[in-house]
Amino acid sequence: MGIREDIRTVFKKDPAARSTLEVICCYPGLHAVWVHRISHSLWNRHFYFLARLLSHISRMLTGIEIHPGAKLGRRVFIDHGSGVVIGETAEVGDDVLIYMGVVLGGTALEKTKRHPTIENDVVIGSGASVLGPITVGRGAKIGAGSVVIRPVPAGATVVGVPAKIAEPEPSVSVGQLDHNKLPDPVLTVMSQMLDRLSRLEEQFRAHEELISGHRKAPQETLLKDEQIYSLLKDVVDPEVGMDIVKMGLVKEVVVDGPNVDVNLVLTTSACPMIEYLKDQVRRKVLSAGGIEKVNVNILDEPWKGDLFKKQITH
Repeated sequence: MGIREDIRTVFKKDPAARSTLEVICCYPGLHAVWVHRISHSLWNRHFYFLARLLSHISRMLTGIEIHPGAKLGRRVFIDHGSGVVIGETAEVGDDVLIYMGVVLGGTALEKTKRHPTIENDVVIGSGASVLGPITVGRGAKIGAGSVVIRPVPAGATVVGVPAKIAEPEPSVSVGQLDHNKLPDPVLTVMSQMLDRLSRLEEQFRAHEELISGHRKAPQETLLKDEQIYSLLKDVVDPEVGMDIVKMGLVKEVVVDGPNVDVNLVLTTSACPMIEYLKDQVRRKVLSAGGIEKVNVNILDEPWKGDLFKKQITH
């Protein structure tokens, strides 16, 4: 566990590092790890007061509190570090990346193993709390602000309060955490539930028509855009809980014989509900009959508030 190895770790995990002198002098996370090695050695030799005093001084200088009883592996990097707290019985493996505000805390008052075990190659996002004697598996990722109270499988990504597994398959990008691309497991479940509900409603209507012996009368004229706007009011964005017409997401409906084009403007091109909304729009328009093809287009333009006034009248 040499100093050179720690410096190389900083260059590997922080693109802001420019020189060895800068790393040695200006990285409090590195200083906290170095001081902890000394205080941990004193702790193991039963110099408890000296170990705690040294840890306390390190906390005042770096803003990082690491109990001298905690065990840190090799190449542990605490980025920025302000507000990081690592408890007495915590165990941190090799190549772990910890961002600012992380807490590896305990949940019991007994003098037992009460802090988490973090295995190798784990990434813990800013402000995350890992509580209790649980194990975070190798290569796992914890999203910023998450509160982890249950064991995390190896390679999993967890987010939320309390933290839930956000990806069905283990991630292959070891040592990286794309904070801006974290999935929302609750939103995913909601979209699946709404999709299932929509399909059940369609099956129920078809069953009603079958047992009543009634069929839809042939349409004398094709649907008009006003009728399609009315249909689209049944398509709800689960993120907001409002229909897409009322929100102003439907910019234009173009009817060309049996073909319909629906142009949507979303709040962002990275909207996690794009495919869900497109599928719901297609199915809703086709359910009316008389339509052979529905094209749903996502317009590449910023969302404007005046769309709300425009579409609310339909």
